[in-house]
Amino acid sequence: MTRISPASVLPSFLSDSDTFGAARMAGSRMKLELSRVVQGRGRLGVLKELGKTGQCSLEVPGCLLHTHLGTVPHLTQETRGTLSNLPSVTQVSLSNIAEHQEVLEEFKDGVTKFAGLRDTVLYCSLHDPATPCPTGYTTNKTVSVWGSGGRIELTVAKFMALQKTVQPDWYQSMADGETWLNNTSRKRVRKSVDRTLAHLDECLLVHQQSQELEGVEVFGVVEGGDILEERVRSGRETAKRPVAGFCLDGLQTGSMDQALRTQLITAVTKELPEDKPRLLQGVGRPDEVLACVEAGVDLFESFFPFQVTERGCALSFSFGISLDPELAGRAPPAVLELDEARVTSGEMQQNGDLNPEDQSLMTSFEIDLKDQRYKDDFRPLVEGCVCYCCQNHQRAYLHHLLVTNELLAGVLLMIHNTAHYHAFFSALREALANDKLDVLKRRVLERD
Repeated sequence: MTRISPASVLPSFLSDSDTFGAARMAGSRMKLELSRVVQGRGRLGVLKELGKTGQCSLEVPGCLLHTHLGTVPHLTQETRGTLSNLPSVTQVSLSNIAEHQEVLEEFKDGVTKFAGLRDTVLYCSLHDPATPCPTGYTTNKTVSVWGSGGRIELTVAKFMALQKTVQPDWYQSMADGETWLNNTSRKRVRKSVDRTLAHLDECLLVHQQSQELEGVEVFGVVEGGDILEERVRSGRETAKRPVAGFCLDGLQTGSMDQALRTQLITAVTKELPEDKPRLLQGVGRPDEVLACVEAGVDLFESFFPFQVTERGCALSFSFGISLDPELAGRAPPAVLELDEARVTSGEMQQNGDLNPEDQSLMTSFEIDLKDQRYKDDFRPLVEGCVCYCCQNHQRAYLHHLLVTNELLAGVLLMIHNTAHYHAFFSALREALANDKLDVLKRRVLERD
């Protein structure tokens, strides 16, 4: 089989003679301004001039707001309003949107207005990070997403037609991301990198010719599985294209241990420009977030609170680095009460094919409120937490709601888990600003 070199698909992107492509590169509004780089890799700063108006910003390291078709799971717009300091960037995925393409095309005004979103920047990813996707359905010309009605096969033409319909502020380019399995061959990984670069070039060509996508930013996807050379090649080649930032794919929880993930991220970020953001896909556990920030990651997807909520659990881990809880992410130290027979050392047993509600996926950063020990526990989920749930309800009430299958359980848990998780990121930024990252790591990883 003859393979077309990705670099030959769109050589104009790499040529000084392509004034239109060069203008697009120079016209990228998104700017990453770094205020500190800690220990050579960990980056603190602000991602500025986001969105088509350029009036929004996002602090890094930070995370996006995880949604299903623009709605935070379990929460209405009104209940979401009880949460403060939410990210300015909302994430939607084509796996949730693709089956509604005809409706959105008829609506004509994009997902932001369709979902009733206000004052937010819209980022469109390929897959929903909270929902594992079956593998084995990628071809040289197509990738597949999975909605409620099953598999939807996307060519570059259909993918880009969806982006015109969604009208995001930035989106992830189409990519072959099926190389995260441990037994993936070197040949398959190399093919993944080649396909992803070819997809990126085709997407950029359509993008530059589309008036509907004017002012919209593209994030290139870095693949490479667990092979260092391919990761570096993917990062180096993607950085040559006119992209606003980078998605690091295939490094999700369950695909490899943290030491290897750190090694790969450290190597690939050396190939990426310092002034463009790096978004890591599929990683959300607090201990893994800390390690990846130290390796040079700027942005994360905030699907982890949703997965914890689906398990009927509440996030409860320490991240205070200050005597004043208001300065420590609004949460003082939490006492973890763990079932050591099921959860050990923060490890999560996940293979990508399990139901996220499966309790075997429970981590040491959460408490299982269905456990009988909480039947008469009248404390808040986390002492000192200022979220609506902790200010108004007790663990015993959440236990009651869960064992009686009341829908309010998911609402209250999602409020708390979202607040706790985003407060952790606030504490992380504070730690980087004040040279206390080691203190924060000890607090997050300590076991009582």
